[in-house]
Amino acid sequence: MSAVSDAMSKRSLLAAIADEDSITGLLLAGVGQVSGEDGKETNFLTVTPGKTSVEEIEEAFETFTTVRKDIAILLINQHLADLIRHRVDSYTNAFPAILEIPSKDHPYDPEKDSILKKVRRLFGE
Repeated sequence: MSAVSDAMSKRSLLAAIADEDSITGLLLAGVGQVSGEDGKETNFLTVTPGKTSVEEIEEAFETFTTVRKDIAILLINQHLADLIRHRVDSYTNAFPAILEIPSKDHPYDPEKDSILKKVRRLFGE
């Protein structure tokens, strides 16, 4: 097995940075992980307006994209990705894949999606 496919086979979890309603739905769907292992305590961050700082969101983004090697996909509410847009847009690794999702109170805007922007540039749009 090549080194790339070996690294991909270890990535089996979804991670999420989202509002309470989105996290609740994902946890009910079975996405949540809570572990006693150092560095792998949870695979989600529940963002509460007025309580969760942008620094905490950036720290979770850094942890899920760089530190943890078991995350395959990072789901992030688009309105939260806007708070750390410079980090999301500059992220270039294949894994974990970053997917921006809508929330109940904030509809999806394709003009802001970093993946869609990259695809449009690729096709010369």
